[in-house]
Formats: sequence, structure tokens, C-alpha cells
Amino acid sequence: MPEQILLQGKILGTEEFLLTGSAEGRSARSAGEDLIAGRSQWITLLCEVLPRALLAELGLARILLGSSGGGQFLLVLPGEFREAAETFLLAAARQMSELSSGIVKIVWAVTDNLGDWAVIRKRLNDQIEGKRNAPLADTGLAAFQPFPRANRPETDQYFAKELGAKVREASRIGWSPENPGKVTPGQGKHTWSLTSNLSPDGIMVARHAAPSDDGKSTAPVQTLARRSQGRSIWGVLRGDVDNFGLRLRRVNSIEEHVPLSVLYKQFFAGELEVLCSLPEFWRKVTIIYSGGDDFAVYGSWDALIALAREVQRLFHRFTEENLKDYPGADGKTISMAIALAPETYYPLASIYEEAGRNLDLAKAADKDCIYLLGRILEWRHLADASELKDTVTRLIHDFRMSRQFLYQLRSFYRRDSYADAAGETQRTWRFQRRFNRILSGTRDREFQKLRTHLISELVGRKSAEVKLRPAGLVALEWARLVTEV
Repeated sequence: MPEQILLQGKILGTEEFLLTGSAEGRSARSAGEDLIAGRSQWITLLCEVLPRALLAELGLARILLGSSGGGQFLLVLPGEFREAAETFLLAAARQMSELSSGIVKIVWAVTDNLGDWAVIRKRLNDQIEGKRNAPLADTGLAAFQPFPRANRPETDQYFAKELGAKVREASRIGWSPENPGKVTPGQGKHTWSLTSNLSPDGIMVARHAAPSDDGKSTAPVQTLARRSQGRSIWGVLRGDVDNFGLRLRRVNSIEEHVPLSVLYKQFFAGELEVLCSLPEFWRKVTIIYSGGDDFAVYGSWDALIALAREVQRLFHRFTEENLKDYPGADGKTISMAIALAPETYYPLASIYEEAGRNLDLAKAADKDCIYLLGRILEWRHLADASELKDTVTRLIHDFRMSRQFLYQLRSFYRRDSYADAAGETQRTWRFQRRFNRILSGTRDREFQKLRTHLISELVGRKSAEVKLRPAGLVALEWARLVTEV
């Protein structure tokens, strides 16, 4: 039996590379959006194209591709192609480094396909970590030679113009050996179809973009902000599966590893594309990327909250149906975070970075959470916040309550924090007295019902002491944005 080897590739530096678009985006807002879109598409497509191009150049069957996407790929190769494969990847690594000014790197590991999968996986991971900690190992650069600096206007032109909008409209993506670190929409020595559905010969990618008012281009962030309900704000939503790596490490064979990783990638690419195409989202959100276990979207602030709830609901159903035979909660929950722009004309890369920080806070606090409007909530409490927001907005719209009472309600949270710091507790009767001063006047039965419901939702139904719920503050901020023009 001929010797078989496993080749695992991983792309590093993607987050830093996307964030370097911040400076460019400050001077030309729409150009900054095209730039971050092109860069994210380049990284996403490289993970798909490089392993397919390697097989095509070596004359090997497509079936040898195990998995791809999400910043990494896995191939099964005949042993005699090991040197040719490393030469191919080395050429790609050099151009990738040039295009990204040394930020984006590709590292790979090769091992014999022998022994238990846990042992094979450890060998691959040890090699990857070793090269991650030795950045010059596969670049072909001398130790004291500076990293190649790309011509910035030329490379920005490639990402913003040659990729960007063209990838969103292209039916095929191509690769050529003359430019081993590039992907080109529509042309190349080898080409593959781009689809939003599962296809054996195509590349599945989510690339929905909200159309501009004239329908001829992608809507800029200021247009998305104007399409919001209430206050004109746009933001970024980022999501990440909890303990996804741990879930993959617990599988027992490569035959189990590959379908599982492909399953997650298909969920994010497929479901995200379908959701963003629905009437309530298609003019309000634009996909930045979908990965193997994460995604990022920007758009109108109200659409991002609704989209987050839908993705979480679908992901919960997805794990119930497909992971019911896997023990434990690893890889079965998802955390998200939303960051809102402080002003309409603000760099997309800066808000993307802030959403990443918020996501780190949510994942550090607990699993299965969302960071929203300055607070971290469990998903079940987000539904409570939504219901409470509806109650508050009804009081404003139907009973003509002043929006000032929102700020008065928010003051309870400041007082509650002060009382906790002083070692005191707020008695329910004190809270009720202040609340009555804010919501006094009409004796309309429906008004009194809403008022009672609002109190019980803010402080809880069975509490001798007032302990304000975090969902209440999120609801008040949510209602403020909805009712503000």
C-alpha cells in the first residue's frame, strides 16, 4: 500500500490584517469598507482555493481534500508528493507575505497517516505551534532581512477593486501559478464556482451585501444607519462558537473530524446567506465573512439585534439535530457581541475591532451569551429585554409618556450601584414610591397593567429587596434608540 501523508495548513495574522484597514478608512469611508471586504474575502477564499489548486497542480483527485475554510485546511496526499506540496505552499506563502506586508502568514504541518487519530492530531498541532512560534521558518527570508513591503496603493487596489464587490457578483473564482498567493474573480488556470449552497465541485461562501438606494453598488454604512428604526446608527455583529476547538479535539478519527468541521462551515455560510436575504434583513446588513466557527456582519443596529437572535435560534436547533450523539456542551453554544458606531461617519475596521473586544468579554463571562448595549446577557434574558423594550415603547407611543422618563428609570440603576457599593439595599417600598412619581397620572386600566408589568420585570416578581435586572437596563437603552429620531 502506498504511503499516505496528511497535510494541514493554517493561515495566521488575519485579525491584525483586517484591522490595518482602520487608517485607510478614515480618509475615504466607502473605500475603507471595500478594503476590509476585499481583505476578508481574500483570506476566506485562500483557505478554499489553495488546497484545491494544490490538488489540481499535482493532478490529484478532488476527493483527497478533507476539509477547508475557517482559516485552515486538511489534505490527504500520496507520500511521493510531499516535496512538491511544500514547494507549492512556500511560493504561496511568499506572495501572501508581500501582499499583506508581512502580516498574513501560512504555516503547515505534514505527518504520516499512521496510528491513532489522537496521536496524528498531536503531531500536526505540535508542528503548527512550532512554526507559529518561529515566524521565519517557512518564509524563505534571511533572519535579518526585512519583511517585503508591498506597494500599498497597488495592493489596496487589488483588495478593494479586484476583489470587494467583484467577488460578491462573480460566479467563479480562479487561481494561477504565476500569482500563487492571489485569487481572481472569474479567471485563472484553475477555476471553481462560487455558491451559497452545498456543491461537490463548488466553493460555498456567504457574500450577501445590502444594496445601495440605486441598487448599483453596496450600501455604505451611512445608508445602513439611515435605514435603522429610531436613531440612525450602524454597528458590527460578531459571533463565535464556544469551545469549538475542544469539540474537534474530542473526536476519535479523521473520518469523524472532517464531516464535523465541514458541518459547522456549511451552517454559517448557508444559514447566514439565507437569513440576510430575508425581507427584514436584505437592505440592512452586509456580511463581512463567515468562517468555520465564527462570522461577522455590519449593518443597521436594530437589524443586527434581530439577526443575532435568529442565528442563535438556528444554531441551537442545528446542534440539537446534528450533535445529539456528542456528549458535553462544547461546540453546542454560541456567543455574540454587537458594537455600535459613535457617529455615522466612522471607520468600519474600528467598530469591527470593538466588537471583537466585546466578544472576548462575553466569552470570558460565560458561555452562550451576548454583549449588547453595554451589558452581557444570557440568550434567555435577551427575550425578556425585548419584551420589556416593547412595554416601554408602548408607554411612550400609546400613552404619550415623555422620553425623559427613560432617563429617570435609568437613574435607578445608578442608585442601585451606589447602594451596593455602600453596603445598603433598596427597600421595595422606596423603589415603588419613586416609580410612582415617574409613572403617575392616568388611571387607564391598560396603562396600570403596563406599569405593573414594567415594575415586576425590572425588579423580579418574588423579591423582598429590589435587585434590578441587567436585562432591564438593556431594554431601556434599546427603547431609547427605538424612540429617538
